[in-house]
Amino acid sequence: MTHATKTHTKSVFVSLLLASACCFSGIVCAQTIRAVTETTPYTFQKGDRVGGSATEVVEKTLQAAGLTDYQVKLYPWARAYDMALKEPGVLIYLIARTTAREQQFKWAGEIMKIQYHLYRLRDRSDLSVKTLADAKNYTIGVMRDDVRQQYLQSKGFYRLAVSAQWIDNFNKLIKRQVDLVPLTEDDASSLCAEAHFDCAGLERVLTLDEATTGLYMAYSASTADSTVQRTRTAFDRLKADGSVRRIMEKKP
Repeated sequence: MTHATKTHTKSVFVSLLLASACCFSGIVCAQTIRAVTETTPYTFQKGDRVGGSATEVVEKTLQAAGLTDYQVKLYPWARAYDMALKEPGVLIYLIARTTAREQQFKWAGEIMKIQYHLYRLRDRSDLSVKTLADAKNYTIGVMRDDVRQQYLQSKGFYRLAVSAQWIDNFNKLIKRQVDLVPLTEDDASSLCAEAHFDCAGLERVLTLDEATTGLYMAYSASTADSTVQRTRTAFDRLKADGSVRRIMEKKP
């Protein structure tokens, strides 16, 4: 081993020792927060950064909490979700809070409420969906690890076509490769624009009332409680003074 290698090894060892001492002494160790999300009407790529109203809420919250060492990245939902399940210091948003997920994450604040509807192409008069049971007769496009996939599976749906991105599902709908897709109204408008499809050609056939939920920011379970609490306190202040509502009401 060369002298330079020995010096580098010693430096790494000392750094790890100091980091360990910091953590075990009860001091909060510095850690970059990785905020992760997917492309939605509220979270999207804007030049070289991630923009959107929900991103603005997250960034203002972290700044108000004094947590200024953070990065915001867009990923396919399944990847973002997997990171938040397995890695420390990950803040995922917008994530639905469900019973199954309750103990898997540390919840920091509800950013918005969401309501899902099943949509078909308007000219698909061969599809008759008046109840949730009726929808089981058709193929539904969903996204991997999304709450809509989880909800429909919990209701005994098996004819689910799984994709990594919502635009993929939407294109399958347009091409008649799936019969129905579960979307919010904002999702539908955004996807129509992205696919250059006239939204007049879509028809909402059923509201998934039981799937109505809040969308949150939430930390991975191994994230330090002190970080979660600072974030939660800052978010509660922003929500109480109306900042969250004003930001989320902005048009993209």
